[in-house]
Amino acid sequence: MVEQLGISGVSFELTKEQKMLQKMARDFTAKEIIPVAAEYDEHAIFPEEIFHKAREIGLVNTNIPAEYGGVGATIFEECLVAEELGYGCTGISTSISTNGLGALPIILAGSEQQKQYWLGERLVEQGQFVSYGVTEAAAGSNVVGIETRAERKNGCYVINGSKTFITNASHANFFTVFAKTDPAAGHRGLSCFVVDRQTPGVRVGRKFDKLGQRASDTAEIVFENVEVPAENLIGKEGQGFYIAMNVFDHSRPGVAAAAVGLQRRALEESVKYAKERQAFGVPIYQHQAIGHKIADMAMNYEASRLLVWQAAWAVDNGVQNPKFPAFAKAFAADMATKAAVDAVQVFGGYGFMKEYPVEKLLRDVKIFQIYEGTSEIQRNIIVRELFR
Repeated sequence: MVEQLGISGVSFELTKEQKMLQKMARDFTAKEIIPVAAEYDEHAIFPEEIFHKAREIGLVNTNIPAEYGGVGATIFEECLVAEELGYGCTGISTSISTNGLGALPIILAGSEQQKQYWLGERLVEQGQFVSYGVTEAAAGSNVVGIETRAERKNGCYVINGSKTFITNASHANFFTVFAKTDPAAGHRGLSCFVVDRQTPGVRVGRKFDKLGQRASDTAEIVFENVEVPAENLIGKEGQGFYIAMNVFDHSRPGVAAAAVGLQRRALEESVKYAKERQAFGVPIYQHQAIGHKIADMAMNYEASRLLVWQAAWAVDNGVQNPKFPAFAKAFAADMATKAAVDAVQVFGGYGFMKEYPVEKLLRDVKIFQIYEGTSEIQRNIIVRELFR
């Protein structure tokens, strides 16, 4: 009957290789992330040692093509890894995955020389960190509002400005930075550059003290008359906006997948607790008010994961429609937030205490509705595409 309906080609079964990748990420999370997550969160410890352990087994730089020494993973495979790491600690997983974001402008629009040097030599061979420099104090969701300037002078570009809320900035060895080369040209006046941290005039400013994802480093970057060689321009002048939008389409499924991992953690912790905790003579899951909360968590987790898989499949197969990453990012972020709130409610007073894991989930989850494009921006994208 299924074949008669013409849908025999639809499958949610992972390949053998994908199952192995998923298991490797799950085992790594259980061994290296979960045992230290609370400590790293409390003291805001940057997980550099964990990063390098993950890099050694192929869980870092996954999106770098194999010809430059990377794993060459598809976005779908990146999402499998992101869910597992996000299950353990979204702060640590953000630190591990940021190289993938910072490398994307070079992967998508860089020259062969840039790919060989910055991806192959710097990231893969030397094991360095890269950060992605878009957000500014007055330009978050509005990328066109970037005020950092890059002026062409004597065969190079001189960059002045600052970036804020930059992940891994304190540890990054270089940055992919967006700056205005033609302020009068609107979105066509934005360009993208690779900037080495050792370049005179580059300064990493204050590190932010955050509510959640505290193991992830977040800081400011300041550029004061930073001279960047012309060959560090990624793509062509004026292509920066299009590069940034393409980057988001590629990165949002993975961010959504990390939120899905947090959802699964909230669900499993709630199921475990609701079996053990008794009230009025029965386990609390038998009370409909609690049981239905957990049922909703399970449904929303499955729906979020399917939207992530659809978004990843679409980008991997060349479907250029930003509504699919927007569906996944907005829904997974919102449902992860709901799951974390409900998990604390299931735990009651204990859920408010740091000795139980759901307290941390609630603090970690909120940023998913903000970074990589707020939930409101995702809805704007969806409206734009629906009414195009």
